[in-house]
Amino acid sequence: MPPQSRVQTRRPYRTLLAAFVAWKLFLFAIALGSSIIGDAYDTSARLVVQGPAGSDGAGAGQLTGLGPRLIGRFTSWDAIYFVSIARRGYRFEQEWAFGGGLPVVVGSILKGLRHLGCVVSSAPDGGAIPEAVAGIFVANTAHLLSALVLYRLGQVVWRDQTLSLVAALLHIISPAGLFLSAPYTESSFALLAFSGYLLFALGCRAEQRPARRDLYTVLAGVIFGLATAFRSNGILNGIPFAWEVLRNLPDLPRRPLDTVRRLFALGIGGVCVAVGSLGPQAVAYLRFCSGTSGAQLRPWCQGYVPSIFAFVQQHYWNNGFLRYWTVSNLPLFLLAAPMLVVLSKSGVEELTMGRRLPVADNPAESGRLLSLIRTAAAAQVLLTVLALTTYHVQIITRISSGYPLWYFWLARCLSRGEKTGSHVVMFMVMYASIQCVLFASFLPPA
Repeated sequence: MPPQSRVQTRRPYRTLLAAFVAWKLFLFAIALGSSIIGDAYDTSARLVVQGPAGSDGAGAGQLTGLGPRLIGRFTSWDAIYFVSIARRGYRFEQEWAFGGGLPVVVGSILKGLRHLGCVVSSAPDGGAIPEAVAGIFVANTAHLLSALVLYRLGQVVWRDQTLSLVAALLHIISPAGLFLSAPYTESSFALLAFSGYLLFALGCRAEQRPARRDLYTVLAGVIFGLATAFRSNGILNGIPFAWEVLRNLPDLPRRPLDTVRRLFALGIGGVCVAVGSLGPQAVAYLRFCSGTSGAQLRPWCQGYVPSIFAFVQQHYWNNGFLRYWTVSNLPLFLLAAPMLVVLSKSGVEELTMGRRLPVADNPAESGRLLSLIRTAAAAQVLLTVLALTTYHVQIITRISSGYPLWYFWLARCLSRGEKTGSHVVMFMVMYASIQCVLFASFLPPA
């Protein structure tokens, strides 16, 4: 890094806050310009935000005032579902494709504000402006906090302040763009995922203090489980727990007491990750399948592993192995290609090279940290494969925001002056800017 870059590390949190505010103002200005220039392609967001008739008696979908119009632009695409669920709960089967974490948080915030008299309760068929505003607040707050947590994570794992700061700055300008500001789950997922990795890394650093190590491990599982309640791909964060179990099993005859306690903590943490995914499925099963006769059962109720999420993704959103591989979707594969390359390249390098050992106080801590890095790389590579073969591939540019490893890989490329690093950063800024215009106009890709 050049000397002037190192000076900024003296006040890293002030640097991150300034960069965050500047980037958000830039994106908000683009969204504001889009709302002033003309109407969005689709009026769904307006109908959800304002309600069927509008709070001021205007016609349906006619948002008046710059503020409500801008809120409507942020409440586009899947944000419509999150805001609607936060307002009146899950009503339709297809809504179970969207994690309940964000609606629960938004609903809890508004419930608390209404209890304090800060927000007036609205009619059941009214607009969802309070939910939309709360969702925007949660998303932006979580994005800022996730950048701070990522900076701390880099310090714990690599003990390199400059590398950590650059990685956190890269997260701020993530190609996820406006998805990290709108009522979406990406920023909240990133905050929880980074926090889970931070707790797991702190557990690695506490190798010589078993009680603290195991406590950090369990807490990491709890946080990862909450992340999974926001986004289903959070289940990949269970890989570090599974790998640590395999690593520690050979020590069972040699150190039975400590190993059993460690395996117990890893088991609890892994179960917590799984609960974040299985919990909502159990709730849906009790609602749709329990006490219902065979003729009225939904098809997924009778599956070997009944999962409303898997059924909804396949039935309503056409997700599935190679289902997205059509000629008409080729442009979306091309748009996703840069992030697919970044995720796969950074993940494979960390998995195969293994030359950048973390600095730790003893070999045992270094070994655990190295395992954590490699399992994070494995989760990232697996996500890339799933996005390429099973998901709607274009979402990789936003869901990649919640995976920490590639930010540090890119920061290292920049520190070495590699052209790859500068090219990726240029892509991130350009993609996020263009995507902001399209998102605010309700135009694909989303």
